[in-house]
Amino acid sequence: MLVASMNPCPCGNYGSSTAVCTCSPSQIQNYLKRLSGPLLDRIDLKIDVERVTFLDITTKSEEEPSSEIKKRVDKAREIQRQRFKGSGIYTNAKMNTRMINEFCKLDAESEELIKMAFDKFGISARGYTRILKTARTIADLDGCENINSSHIAEALAYRNLDKFGL
Repeated sequence: MLVASMNPCPCGNYGSSTAVCTCSPSQIQNYLKRLSGPLLDRIDLKIDVERVTFLDITTKSEEEPSSEIKKRVDKAREIQRQRFKGSGIYTNAKMNTRMINEFCKLDAESEELIKMAFDKFGISARGYTRILKTARTIADLDGCENINSSHIAEALAYRNLDKFGL
């Protein structure tokens, strides 16, 4: 598993709601191109994270307890273990093309959504299969047998650097 982070631009403020970016568009593009497209294409989840504010740290809010999240994850992992029983793999991330075709069937609405994203953002074939695998996992976390358009939309949201053509 690879977990990595990077700033959105040289000054670190591009896209921030609390700070002003001082970089030119060409500086941002050159900065983002320091990581190759093929490398970024192999990363399943890419998200923007806002800078933490003092209010974020001090506000008391009701968050879902980690124990509840763990129960959902454990249930999804068990669904995957059963799905792949006897195949030698245990997670959606390891699915091959045959398995993707079998376990990631899309309804018309979901297919239209991913087609639109594919065309608009120039998603690669590798990116497409990673989106399907992520959507399958999101559906498992929801306890859904089938992938629906909300699962595809969430999986697309987790690849937000694709909007930069990366």
